[in-house]
Amino acid sequence: MAGGGPRLEAAYVALQLGDSGGEGEDKNRSKTVWRQWKQLSRFQRSLLYMLFIITSITLIYVYFNPKHGLGSTRGSTSVAPSKNKVNQFSKVPEKGMLGLIEEPSELGHKFGIDKEEHNVAEEDKDEPEEIALSNHDGGDSNDAGEEKNDNDVNSLGMKVIKAVPPSDGSVQFSGPQNERQRAVVASFQHAWQGYRTYAWGKDHLKPISKTHQTWFNLGLTLIDSLDTMIVMNLKEEFAEAKTWVEENLNFNINKDVNLFETTIRVLGGLLSTYHLSKDRVFLDKAIDLADRLLASFDTPSGIPYSDVNLKTRTGHAPKWSPDSSTSEVTTIQLEFRDLSRATGNPKYEEAIAKVSRHIHNLPKTEGLVPIFINANTGNFRTYSTITLGARGDSYYEYLLKQWVQTGKTIDYLKQDYNASIDGVMNKLVKRTSPNNLLFIGEILGGGKDFKPKMDELVCFLPGTLALGHHNGLPKEHLTLAQELAYTCYLTFARQPTFLAPEISYFNTDKSSTKDFYVKPNDAHYLLRPETVESLYYLYYFSGNKTYQDWGWQIFQGIETYCKVSGGYTTISNVRNPMDTRPRDMMESFFLGETLKYLYLLFADRHEMDLDQWVFNTEAHPLPIYPD
Repeated sequence: MAGGGPRLEAAYVALQLGDSGGEGEDKNRSKTVWRQWKQLSRFQRSLLYMLFIITSITLIYVYFNPKHGLGSTRGSTSVAPSKNKVNQFSKVPEKGMLGLIEEPSELGHKFGIDKEEHNVAEEDKDEPEEIALSNHDGGDSNDAGEEKNDNDVNSLGMKVIKAVPPSDGSVQFSGPQNERQRAVVASFQHAWQGYRTYAWGKDHLKPISKTHQTWFNLGLTLIDSLDTMIVMNLKEEFAEAKTWVEENLNFNINKDVNLFETTIRVLGGLLSTYHLSKDRVFLDKAIDLADRLLASFDTPSGIPYSDVNLKTRTGHAPKWSPDSSTSEVTTIQLEFRDLSRATGNPKYEEAIAKVSRHIHNLPKTEGLVPIFINANTGNFRTYSTITLGARGDSYYEYLLKQWVQTGKTIDYLKQDYNASIDGVMNKLVKRTSPNNLLFIGEILGGGKDFKPKMDELVCFLPGTLALGHHNGLPKEHLTLAQELAYTCYLTFARQPTFLAPEISYFNTDKSSTKDFYVKPNDAHYLLRPETVESLYYLYYFSGNKTYQDWGWQIFQGIETYCKVSGGYTTISNVRNPMDTRPRDMMESFFLGETLKYLYLLFADRHEMDLDQWVFNTEAHPLPIYPD
């Protein structure tokens, strides 16, 4: 064998080094080793030197590189329950660590988990690769009721210096910190340029036909984008938009607008921009708008009408129904309360507090509410659907966020929120077959029939649950958040476009081979933000970078299938990359929410402190009031 001699001699050296002997033999052994070394040729010694250096460098690299560390806690186990332990729930990862561990839970009965084993079916070969949250042996860094704040300690046990940004307009945003954030800023600028060129001052851009769409004629996209530009440190774009607000934003128009949409997008956007910039023009515009919207509250019950005419200041029910949507009348409280706190005028907060108190006193189904309420009688519509999707979603979100906004001082809001999450666990949470995924369905007919249908809108809930847990609510809320976020991610990952449909239907029959499916009429993607919003909250509180990776994959799907020369468009079909059927519409919330949450998700260091700010349902940050 060629080269056999040197290898034998090298082996002999290794054996000599490894022999054991008495103390009297040490000197002789050293001489023997040295003699053998000297007998090697210069080439052989050089070869051994090189081998030693390469081995040393490899060991150093492996030891210090977190992706390949010898002591790495990263594994490959999915966040989904294992096939032998279907009643386990994922535990929150420690800050700075990437893995999640699974632990036994007493929630099995509450979540309706089948105690039998399930065989984990293989995913279809043509589906995109799914990144799984991995195992890690650490404990829960966010246990409710702990004396210490683990958010201030990193994975090595070292104290983290955390600068707390003020909420008085002096928060400084430095701009993108890394390549991912720069990519999101570039996307925003592309969308903004299309809007600026083809739809300036209008509500929405139609990026394919390169024209505009008018809904309320209030410049929705521009207003929704103001605080996003501040957060991204886009000073030139913001200055130009501010000039438009000063010179062109006019609410004295003979136009019926939706109270909810106008409040969360325009009033919320103006107030957020005022707090971040401390520029009085935004507060003055907010006061003018809110005074007009208050006409909606002039009803026999105090429950506001859904629509209001801005010029005549008269409210009325929608043309299609005598009722208001429950989520719409209960998702205006953060904005009106903030305006009262900012101006010192209590009338705005008094109007919305009356609504919250009234709904608190209405009968519910284990804390869950129907999706319609009558403004005249003040009662829920009998037998209407119970859902955390459309027309129900943000009622639950604002129960928690109002409690947080007011310094956790209004107890009935916390009580109603906790009761509602108990109701979700008991009545709406189910599991799929074959892979035991957790999802949240709907109740039809006033509580009789369960429908295994989940809107993409429901994917706001993991973020809300994580925020609640951060503020001391039960650990089970965080567990539910993690499992549901994984399912929400899969609604993106299991589509060939890596974009989620508007609605997914879930299979619970044990003979099923697919966890969920999409009907043709539900296959559209509207540039929605809910899943990336939840990924942001989970990343913020855990430091688990897998959530960033999931968000990056979703962002790539948007870039690939929604980007056009004039901006970004919604699409009609996420199931076929060759036939997405663009809809020629760029929603204002794409710039106000989706891109903002993606940008915040990819941060190396957080510039918004969630102990000082609470985001409204349109991703506009408002200050938390401590008393």
